[in-house]
Amino acid sequence: MNLTPNSKVIIQGFCEFISPMQIAQMKAYGTNLIAGVNPGCGGNTLHDLPIFDLVEEATEQYGIIDTTILNVYPYEVLDAALEAIASGIRQIVIISPGVPPLDMVQLLRTAEATETLIIGPNSPGIIVPGKILLGTQPSEFYTPGSVAILSRSTTLTYEIARELTQAGVGQSISVSIGSDAIVGSSFMQWLQILDEDEATEAIVLVGQPGGGSEEAAARYIAEVIDTPVIGYIAGKEAPRGKHWRQTGTLAAVIGRDSDFGTAKNKLAAFTEAEIPIAERPSQIPELLKKVTKITH
Repeated sequence: MNLTPNSKVIIQGFCEFISPMQIAQMKAYGTNLIAGVNPGCGGNTLHDLPIFDLVEEATEQYGIIDTTILNVYPYEVLDAALEAIASGIRQIVIISPGVPPLDMVQLLRTAEATETLIIGPNSPGIIVPGKILLGTQPSEFYTPGSVAILSRSTTLTYEIARELTQAGVGQSISVSIGSDAIVGSSFMQWLQILDEDEATEAIVLVGQPGGGSEEAAARYIAEVIDTPVIGYIAGKEAPRGKHWRQTGTLAAVIGRDSDFGTAKNKLAAFTEAEIPIAERPSQIPELLKKVTKITH
C-alpha cells in the first residue's frame, strides 16, 4: 500500500460522481494528482489537469502511477479498471456506484491475480489526514492522529471523523470500502493492513444492514486482530428485509436465516466477539478513550 504525498495519482473519467470542487480539494490537500484520462479528450486540459485518451499514454509520460480514481459510469468501470491494471496501477479507488455484479466478479479475479488493491465501488475513498486524500471525503472533518476508521458507509464515515476530531481524537487513516453488494476489498483485508500499521493504535469499524461482512469481520477480529477495535452498526431500526443502497441485494437468497444481513445479527456477532459497541456516533470518542486509553 503506497499512500504518501509523493504517490502519483490519476483520475479516469469526469462524470457526476465527483465534482470540480472535490478535485480541487484533493489538489489543495497535497495529493499528487498528475493527470486525467478521458477517451476522446486527449490533449486538452480539464480542472487544471492534462488529459490523455489512454492510461498507457499517462504512464508513458509520467512513469509508474500508484493510484487511479475511477469516476466513470457504472457500466464503464470494468474496462477502466482493467486498463489501469494493464498499465501497472495497483491501487484503484472506485467512486462510481452500482457497478454490475458480474463485472465486479471479473474485476476481482484479475485484481487477485495481479495483487491489485481495489476500494469501492460506491466509495468516497481514502484519506490519510495531513498527507493524502483520494476521493470525495471532506478533509475538514479530519485531523492527524492514531485512530483508523474502517467503514462500509459514505456519510457516516466522515460523520464519525467529525465526532472524533471535535473530541480531540485524531485519525491515522479513514477507508470506506464501499457499499455496493460486491466490493473490491473486504473488512478483513483492511483489518490486517491496519493491524500491521505502526501509525494506528485503534480501529473504529462502521457497519450497516445487508450482507454478512460485519459478521465475518467480528470473527476475524476475535481470532486474529491485536489492535483494539470499537464497533458501530447503523440501521438498528431498519425493517427486516429493507437494505441500504445495494448492500443487501445479494442477501435475498433462499435458505438464509431470517436475520441474515440485519443490524441485529451484526450486533450479536460483535457482542459474541467481545467488541465494544457504540450506540450512536457521539459515543465513539468516549468509548474509544475508555477502552484504549487514547487521548489524542
